[in-house]
Amino acid sequence: MIPRSCHSIPFYLLSLFIILTSCKKLNTDLLAVNAMTSSKKEQTPQSTEQLPVKPLSEDFKNYWYNGDAEITSYSLEQARYGELRSGTAVMIYVTEPFLPGKQVKADRNSSENISVLKLNATKNFTTGIYPYSIMSSTFYPVQDNQHALKVTASIQEWCGQVYTQLNNRDSFEVVSHSYFEKEGDQDISLEKTYLENELWNKIRINPEDLPVDKLNVIPSMEYMRLVHQPIKAYEAFASIKKNDELTTYTLSYPGLKRTLQINFSNSFPYTIESWTDTYPSGYGPNTKFLTTKASKIKTLKTPYWRQNGNEDVSLRNSLGL
Repeated sequence: MIPRSCHSIPFYLLSLFIILTSCKKLNTDLLAVNAMTSSKKEQTPQSTEQLPVKPLSEDFKNYWYNGDAEITSYSLEQARYGELRSGTAVMIYVTEPFLPGKQVKADRNSSENISVLKLNATKNFTTGIYPYSIMSSTFYPVQDNQHALKVTASIQEWCGQVYTQLNNRDSFEVVSHSYFEKEGDQDISLEKTYLENELWNKIRINPEDLPVDKLNVIPSMEYMRLVHQPIKAYEAFASIKKNDELTTYTLSYPGLKRTLQINFSNSFPYTIESWTDTYPSGYGPNTKFLTTKASKIKTLKTPYWRQNGNEDVSLRNSLGL
């Protein structure tokens, strides 16, 4: 409190007293915030809605922090233009340090880094004479306490290419580039909600905590670009069914007439064994409901980034690619 005799203090001294006491309180508050941030480095300005940090099991640490990536190949039947196309899909899971400010892979150790389980997912197939190449990357915190920090997706084919990127900051910041006139270049801000892309990472970390029942979900970036739907959240219904060996996670979007089913093993490391994705494919009178299907061929645990010589081609052949 200011003393009763303050009226006798010159105005400039009184002002200085108020500023100094205010700054002291501000600095104390900032130190408290910094201490909390240092003790839990997952709490960053870019991710304001977080749950408590979840401890990692010894099985998780031994499997995901042994210096290898997990590479799984799949045979693929992809719905496109009202027909099913044969191809291959690959999922590459690996842990790495992520720099939340720049939202990129960290080049060096830092207390600011967040450990993420990254999924690079690829698809390759042909439609008639020309090929399709699809890739998405999802960076999801291993502590499973917030949404994916970043999602990217690109599609290349002979007509052109499209690219979409979502950054988890105060909101979901999305940039999208397309050669189609009605899509073009877009900058979108979305409220945070579940991302279909992140669910594939969440399965590998903590499938018991997958969201169920009625949800608002942003569908996968790949799907929205293939069917030219607006990038936004859609109402969905999710359920889990556990069988003897596999668990099936089903995500249905009534408004999109789409149902995704992911089949994964019941026990750690919860490997993705197969999936189906059913929705209308084609345009006009050629539109029909088709089901994209993928089934596992083989899994390798290996540091693939070191295996880029001609002598390493046999490893690719072993994946059936």
